[in-house]
Amino acid sequence: MESALDYDTAKALLEWQVELGADEALSEAPVNRYALDAERPKSRAQSKAPPTAAAKPAEIDAVQAARAAANAAQDLAGLRAALQEFEHCDLKRGAKQMVFADGNPAARVMIIGEAPGRDEDRIGQPFVGAAGHLLDRMLAAIGLDRKSDDAASAVYITNVLPWRPPQNRDPKPDEIALLLPFLTRHVALAGPDIVILMGNISCEAGLGKRGITRLRGHWAEAFGRPALPMFHPAYLLRTPQAKREAWADLLELKARLERKS
Repeated sequence: MESALDYDTAKALLEWQVELGADEALSEAPVNRYALDAERPKSRAQSKAPPTAAAKPAEIDAVQAARAAANAAQDLAGLRAALQEFEHCDLKRGAKQMVFADGNPAARVMIIGEAPGRDEDRIGQPFVGAAGHLLDRMLAAIGLDRKSDDAASAVYITNVLPWRPPQNRDPKPDEIALLLPFLTRHVALAGPDIVILMGNISCEAGLGKRGITRLRGHWAEAFGRPALPMFHPAYLLRTPQAKREAWADLLELKARLERKS
């Protein structure tokens, strides 16, 4: 039987039913609505899981990461590579390059400075510039030389921090703590007889305290080895009157080396 509705009217009625929510046409065969509801995928609103707190990424323990990286190094070359690859120190991003060490690794004496300055950052070696030249003269006065191939007369030099702090500011306690595992491993791998702690930052790293004017000239133990705190050459350039005490410390170092030779 032909419908009495014209096309436009039928179309309008169909659109109206769709707006009301009708999305299926009736068929002659019976339909099990319960089965359809079980099989039909849930709507976006129904399937949305209750909100849960977003999982936070695990925070990295940078000091623990430094300890693991340092302890994994089996030699000085491996330690240098581990430091170069260490990405948890912000100082690295502002420095031109890493300053690892200089001198003879087999030396009986290992000097630990504070942190690279502008010249050290530019050249990539510790104790260069005016302070470095003064240090070389001080060592030469007691028969030591960073360029010597003879372990008995050589020195090995590094710093507490391998990267220059901005504007040559003092290293912060958390920066010292972060990089201390690398320094500790550095001393262990080099195996010097004596450690020289030059300046307050070195004393803080090796002895856990500052006060170089009080500590200098008195033997202590740092990194499991005899340690002698001394004035930093940069301090001596600013305070020439302290060179007398520095000379006394150098003589004490020379006497200690001669007793152990």
